[in-house]
Amino acid sequence: MPKPKTWFRLVVFVLIAAALAYAGWHFTRPQPPEVEFATIGHGVVESTVVNTRAGTIKACRRAKLAPAAGGQIVKLWVKEGDRVKAGQPLLELWNRDLAAQRELATRQLATSEQRRREACILADNAKRDAERTRQLVDKGFVSPQSGEDARAQASARQANCDAVAADVKRAQAQIRVTSAGLERTTLSAPFAGIVARVTGEIGEYTTPSPPGIPTPPAVDLIDDTCLYVSAPMDEVDAPKIKPGQPARITLDALSGQTFSGKIRRIAPYVTEVEKQARTVDVEADFDTPPKQVLLVGYSADVEAIIEKRDPVLRVPTQAIQQDGTVLVLGADDKLESRSLKTGLANWAFTEVVSGLAAGDRVLLSFDQEKVKAGVKVKPKAPK
Repeated sequence: MPKPKTWFRLVVFVLIAAALAYAGWHFTRPQPPEVEFATIGHGVVESTVVNTRAGTIKACRRAKLAPAAGGQIVKLWVKEGDRVKAGQPLLELWNRDLAAQRELATRQLATSEQRRREACILADNAKRDAERTRQLVDKGFVSPQSGEDARAQASARQANCDAVAADVKRAQAQIRVTSAGLERTTLSAPFAGIVARVTGEIGEYTTPSPPGIPTPPAVDLIDDTCLYVSAPMDEVDAPKIKPGQPARITLDALSGQTFSGKIRRIAPYVTEVEKQARTVDVEADFDTPPKQVLLVGYSADVEAIIEKRDPVLRVPTQAIQQDGTVLVLGADDKLESRSLKTGLANWAFTEVVSGLAAGDRVLLSFDQEKVKAGVKVKPKAPK
């Protein structure tokens, strides 16, 4: 029989060995994989269409202006960045010859009007003489021949008055011709806006762009009070988009901000670009112009909202596997596979018609091979 002290030591040793063995097993056993879950709830689900390539901020009115006639620039009334009003002159070409022609035409008009006045006074006087001669002929005081001569003289004077009046009209037309020529040498703003670019300096020559040969415009004028977004949509999505549909607009220059808008126009043709998908240009207006200054040419994206449902039971789209099932956290933290019947969907959320209930937790991360139905997992703490 061992002594009591020896027996006690043996028991303590066995207990310590068992504790060490349990601790070694506990800390070296495989741990359940830690995975991320999402809780099912109600919210908005939308069906949307997004542009395939970056869109562009454009102005409702933008004119690349050039004088109607070529010539040497003698006056530049604006510079880049200036704001101008409609009808304000922008530049002027050398036009002394046309100005001299208009002055000559003006003087010719004044001369013609004086001649017309003289001729018409003589015509009125001859008409009165002819009437008096007629009365004398009726009374037999003068011969009928005198009456004929008086009428002929009156008709000749009236014809001369009419001829000089035609000269006056011709002189007026000549003034209009020379004035039009002068207008062709002055470039004016067709609408109010901001001067984006000026090509040319005083003393340089500028010409209008010949057909088929594009040349830089003399003045690039932009109406920045009205802006819209033009974005290319895939031809497959084009039939879903209609004018008036709501849209969301985002700008690379204003990161993190989203602007509401509406589809204003869908191009009536498909754009073919080599080595790119065929697209249809879609234009969208801002519902409320942004407070920030937007520059024409900013890159932008348009997300057209085709259909919207709210509120509906929804699941994150990334939680749905290729076979249409989801993994749900079940009893004892084990994963269960469930089949879903879904409705409206987009890249973020999918409407759940049946298969899930509010409060269910579905698996979001599938990057671990061992994570599958029946496996015990450890949920990550929610962010």
